[in-house]
Amino acid sequence: MQQRTRIIGHRGASGYRPEHTASAYELAFALGADAVEPDVVLSRDGVPVVRHENEISGTTDVASHPEFAGRRTTREVDGALHTGWFTEDFTWAELQTLRAVERLPGTRPSSASFDGRFGLLRLADVLRIAEKAGGGAVVELKHATHFAAADLPLADAVAREIAEAGWGSAGRDALVVESFEQTVLGELRATGLEARWIYLLEDSGAPFDLLARDGREALRYADQLTDEGLRVLAESVDGISLDKATILPRDALGAAHDASDVVDRAHAAGLEVFTWTLRAENRFLPRNYRIGRDKAAFGRWEDEFRAILATGVDGVFADQPDLAVAARSSVGGAAYT
Repeated sequence: MQQRTRIIGHRGASGYRPEHTASAYELAFALGADAVEPDVVLSRDGVPVVRHENEISGTTDVASHPEFAGRRTTREVDGALHTGWFTEDFTWAELQTLRAVERLPGTRPSSASFDGRFGLLRLADVLRIAEKAGGGAVVELKHATHFAAADLPLADAVAREIAEAGWGSAGRDALVVESFEQTVLGELRATGLEARWIYLLEDSGAPFDLLARDGREALRYADQLTDEGLRVLAESVDGISLDKATILPRDALGAAHDASDVVDRAHAAGLEVFTWTLRAENRFLPRNYRIGRDKAAFGRWEDEFRAILATGVDGVFADQPDLAVAARSSVGGAAYT
């Protein structure tokens, strides 16, 4: 059976509320999203915590908690140094004392007005919200190799959480699991979890699990996007999820023109294709889709959204799900099988 392109609330309705909060997820469904996307990291006691990154200084009020001042540190995560506070240094009980804040207050001051109103969530909380709304969840597993090195196996923790939430056999359409690391997708799939499996690819570089294993010989994302690479991927995953710049490439000046053929080639290999992230503000749009110089102002978002939807993608992640729904209606909706 064919359905319209899925609209996925990116970290909830993160264009309107602080990301990964109950309000953001509930609003995403109210605005017409078919599913929401929780990013999952781990606490010190192995609880799947919903945060975009394990470094949480930009999305919580942790810096204002004097009792946690001594936990500020510098740590290497996936080959890059970060300074701040990390979820793996806190128990879930401690993380529950924090409040969420807007990650982009200069761009989204309206969302920032909700700073401090909402607490942090664990994966089970998001699954309950999705179930109540009758929608789906696209669970992204973050930094699995990093957590494994800290003796925190991400796949095991997520498998337990999903099973305890009653989603272990929720059906392949209700639950999607994605990651930039195929290793953890394979580990979670081996538990018997029923889901659709989506592999995330950046528009440059190489996946960190392969870099950690193979060093300079690691297979790069570009290698996996060749026809042969896509064919190989189709043997282990249901689909891929791409940076929108891979689908709608930009020139040296930041302008977008004709779409690439990657969606058609992936479909020919038997893969679904998702893309991220549709955002309405000028700062996130190609140069030729902007209106004026205010980076926080909305640009020609509908033109970009429609150009991407017209390629036949199966799912799009959107910070403003209502706008993605409107754009989908205007192009009639691509096929999702």
